[in-house]
Amino acid sequence: MHRGRDGTGFARMRSTECPGGEPLHDRMAEHLQGSSNVADQRRQFVIDTIPAQVWVAAPDGAITYVNQQRLDYTGSTLEAALGWGWRDIFHSDDLPGLVAAWRLALAAEQALEAEARVRRFDGAYRWFLIRAVPCRDEQGVLVEWLGTNTDIDDRKRVELQLQHTTEQLRRSEQEYRSIVDAIPQLIAALGEDGRVLYVNAAWLAFTGMAADQVADAADLFHPDDRARVDDERRRGLRSGTAFESEARLRRADGVYRWFLIHYRPVADDARRVVRWYATGTDIDQRHREEERVRNENVALREEVDRTSMFEEIVGTSAAVKAILRQVEQVARTESTVLITGETGTGKELLARAIHRRSGRAAKAFITVNCAAIPASLIASELFGHERGAFTGALQRRQGKFELADGGTIFLDEVGELALDTQMALLRVLQEREVERVGGDRPIKVDVRVIAATNRDLTSAVADRTFRADLFYRLNVFPMEMPALRERPGDIPLLVQYFAHRLGRRTGRTVTEIAGRSLALLQSYPWPGNIRELQNVIERAVVVMEATTLTVDERWLVGAPPTMPMPGAAHLGDDLAAHERVRVEAALAEAAGRVAGRSGAAARLGIPRSTLESKIRALGIDKHRFKSTTLR
Repeated sequence: MHRGRDGTGFARMRSTECPGGEPLHDRMAEHLQGSSNVADQRRQFVIDTIPAQVWVAAPDGAITYVNQQRLDYTGSTLEAALGWGWRDIFHSDDLPGLVAAWRLALAAEQALEAEARVRRFDGAYRWFLIRAVPCRDEQGVLVEWLGTNTDIDDRKRVELQLQHTTEQLRRSEQEYRSIVDAIPQLIAALGEDGRVLYVNAAWLAFTGMAADQVADAADLFHPDDRARVDDERRRGLRSGTAFESEARLRRADGVYRWFLIHYRPVADDARRVVRWYATGTDIDQRHREEERVRNENVALREEVDRTSMFEEIVGTSAAVKAILRQVEQVARTESTVLITGETGTGKELLARAIHRRSGRAAKAFITVNCAAIPASLIASELFGHERGAFTGALQRRQGKFELADGGTIFLDEVGELALDTQMALLRVLQEREVERVGGDRPIKVDVRVIAATNRDLTSAVADRTFRADLFYRLNVFPMEMPALRERPGDIPLLVQYFAHRLGRRTGRTVTEIAGRSLALLQSYPWPGNIRELQNVIERAVVVMEATTLTVDERWLVGAPPTMPMPGAAHLGDDLAAHERVRVEAALAEAAGRVAGRSGAAARLGIPRSTLESKIRALGIDKHRFKSTTLR
């Protein structure tokens, strides 16, 4: 430090600078150097007029001067504040840290900034920000330190209060997490945007994931549920109100279970949602039971819509009694049943009777009309499909075999199945498992199969339009429903049964059936069998004006005249003989085959079922033509 005097007599510090490169005022330098009483007075005047606590220290850190504001605040004398006596005014808890920071600043000749509590003249402590900057001469040599003490007590107390509050919140958060971890439900804390912030111990244990993997929680949802859940979450988060969602979550072992997820928002004082809490409750057993009941109800509604009015097998003929004995024999077993017979004879009614008397009566009875479903969709209908398995497969769908699990499936018109579907059905019967279209894993099913057909499957096997191995699997217990014309004695009972049931349904009362009409009904061959009879009786009930049921012979297609003309019987015999010749000729040409492109039905230009009826009505043994060579 170079000292000198100018003409005014003030001591000055030549070219002395503080950080920032600004020269100290010469007159300030005079005061700081204290070279004379006048200079000391000037210096004290300048420093004392600064509206802050100011102090000056030598290069070694000893205080050389403090201003009046600091003396007034602390109630100390100037002599007591010089040197290292300043340490007495600081709080004992803060002093060690302050001294250490001051010594580091001195050693490095770098600015000091520290916080500490200073004792006021009345003994109270307040927080101050202590700053000191080094002042150097033009050669860069440290000559002095300039320091200030700024009261920050109000700000510091706010900070300490916030820190205390934060600590309390942290402890509360820890306590909260301990409580949440003890809850067996799956719980997650979400940000306002739905991002997962925290999950509890039950969530981690169920998923088998680590805490740092919770951001990937979306991958835990079943692929079939993910799009729906995302949509429900987006709409729910936008609403800002509590909402629920059901979805399958993947367990640590890869198994999916159904959960009910309840989302609840947490809002701040301004009613702005700042966080969401989601709780997951395992509802897998309940959901699967509801799904089973729902599937059974859906299937039941579908079947009720398709089921004919009659619920019991009506009749007292020997043919009906024989069928009922077979029902009692096979119902309690698990044997596969193959029911044959013409269209409209009540094959589905017979299948239902077997199911109701079986040990599976409390479970589902599922009907599939194999002839009514396009060949391209029959596999999906029977075995189900996965989402995206084909165009239009927007979601996974269970097949009829899955819906019938534990119960019975009735495959009507099974003879119409394509060969590839026959192969898949054979696998189900052998392995007792199905595989959905587009799926990659088998699904075990416990289903009893009852099949029905009006085709001659023996001929179909010979024509190679029906697999022999599947036929043998289905034909474990064969049953044949007799045609209505083969049991004419049951017609009066059936007419009475339908008339009374349909009468109650339409609000009509049927007291008797006209004798002429009953005779007409008994003489008609009923190519449509019981279904045709039911339709005729329903029509008669609808148009009846009194309580006596009458049937118009014009309603019966090909019905014989009520009053035969002379010689009509001989004409009928001649026609029957001519018809027999034509049928036998066609069977001979087809080697006994009825169905198929080269079968007798195709040669005669009539439906296969019609030809089968004629063969039975004419008493023709079609098997005797089997050895005939095709022409």
